[in-house]
Amino acid sequence: MDKATFAAGCFWGVEAAFRAIPAVISTRVGYTGGMLDHPTYKDVCTDRTGHAEAVEVTYDPERVSYAELLQVFWDNHDPTTLNRQGPDIGTQYRSAIFYHNAAQEAVARASKVQLAGSGAYKRPIVTEILPASTFWQAEDYHQQYLEKRGLAHCHVR
Repeated sequence: MDKATFAAGCFWGVEAAFRAIPAVISTRVGYTGGMLDHPTYKDVCTDRTGHAEAVEVTYDPERVSYAELLQVFWDNHDPTTLNRQGPDIGTQYRSAIFYHNAAQEAVARASKVQLAGSGAYKRPIVTEILPASTFWQAEDYHQQYLEKRGLAHCHVR
């Protein structure tokens, strides 16, 4: 099994999109990319921790490629809005790919370049591509939030 970590706005909808992929073994939502240890949702919402709301995806690379996961990431948010997705504003809602190894970094960078050159967006893609750091799991009530409430999605697009 491999891990992939993505930030694309509110983590509830992002998690639901990845959970719909049969080769995804598990997901967990949390906070990463910031400087505060053991952040809470309340901490992250202050927009002062540097953390992004993110989803850690455990997947079977024999059944789904990292490139395919990236396509789900790109398709489920607007990568041209800086620190914002729809009505959610703040650095915690930024678009970011947190790579776990050099191969993921290379595929992520190539994917971003390809998308930027595709003409799909009129504005520049602002998605950050950064090394994965400590992933702090969010509170239990955030895990599979939409699924627990019988909702299909809350993503912006």
